[in-house]
Amino acid sequence: MESLQKNTTLVQKVCEIYAKLSKLESLKPCKDVDNLFTELVHACIPHSSINIAALPANIQEIRSKLIRLCGEAEGHLEAHFSTILASFKNPLQHLNVFPYYSNYLKLSLLEYNILNQNYANTSQAPKNVAFVGSGPLPLTSIVMASYHLKETTFHNYDIDPSANSMASRLVASDDDLSKRMVFHTADIMNVTDELKQYDVIFLAALVGMDVDDKVKVIEHLAKYMAPGAILMLRSAHGARAFLYPVVDPQVLQGFEVLSIFHPHDDVINSVVISRKYPKAVKTDDNNRPRLSNVSIMPSSCKVHVGFNQANTIISKSSPFTLFFKTLIIYYWSYIAFCYRLGIS
Repeated sequence: MESLQKNTTLVQKVCEIYAKLSKLESLKPCKDVDNLFTELVHACIPHSSINIAALPANIQEIRSKLIRLCGEAEGHLEAHFSTILASFKNPLQHLNVFPYYSNYLKLSLLEYNILNQNYANTSQAPKNVAFVGSGPLPLTSIVMASYHLKETTFHNYDIDPSANSMASRLVASDDDLSKRMVFHTADIMNVTDELKQYDVIFLAALVGMDVDDKVKVIEHLAKYMAPGAILMLRSAHGARAFLYPVVDPQVLQGFEVLSIFHPHDDVINSVVISRKYPKAVKTDDNNRPRLSNVSIMPSSCKVHVGFNQANTIISKSSPFTLFFKTLIIYYWSYIAFCYRLGIS
């Protein structure tokens, strides 16, 4: 009962903020805009049991419109601070003027750790990474290239030429990043064979702001990415889904979902990591794998929540999965034992 009351209060609060935001003439940074979005974020960040999918149609419509307002405001905010940073002789030395820079440091570290745990070629870092929807302030690429993947080339895709122009100015004075940060002005739906060169592709949260658009982008990537390549997606969980679109793992057709992480701190986005299947899996009329063509194995996907004190990911594995993993280990141990004894 208490949880229901909290969720009702939350929805009322979000709707009130949306009503105020929708009446503003502009969402460019100013006192009113900053205050309303700060209020919205503070309302949505705390852990919530709310089931976004179960909300009534009128609230779903408000949520969809609110996400678009968030995307528009985020674009204005990034452009504003990209312009400020470009005024410095060495912009990369002043990234902390962006108010959410610390969040990007945390999110990038989180994504790097998840990638590092799931990247197949652990002996060698990815050579080429693409970030789709990089914007005028490509902090994820900058932080990853500066601190985590120091020999990787980052290809940043954005549909807006002015965004790429602003972003490229930020790295132009840096001898290293100016060579490893490449900017492409293109609609990702028109990029085809080039996608095969990337070991990892990051998909920004606001690329495909409704379910249908997001699915189309994912299907396009599944068609043209190299087999075995990694797709990193940003999603949202709980009340944070009022701020960003939710990526349902079920829409990742053509990919094996490896891990899902839902943070409980001030990092807003959830992270979904998946790998493109090495070869196409045949499906039935309901788009489900045909059992005669695939192996029946326990799912390798892990759902993670929060951090422990050592800043490592805490995994929740079901007893059912652990049982089957143990059974498989004993099975292969028995086979090996029989082989050594010459038993066929």
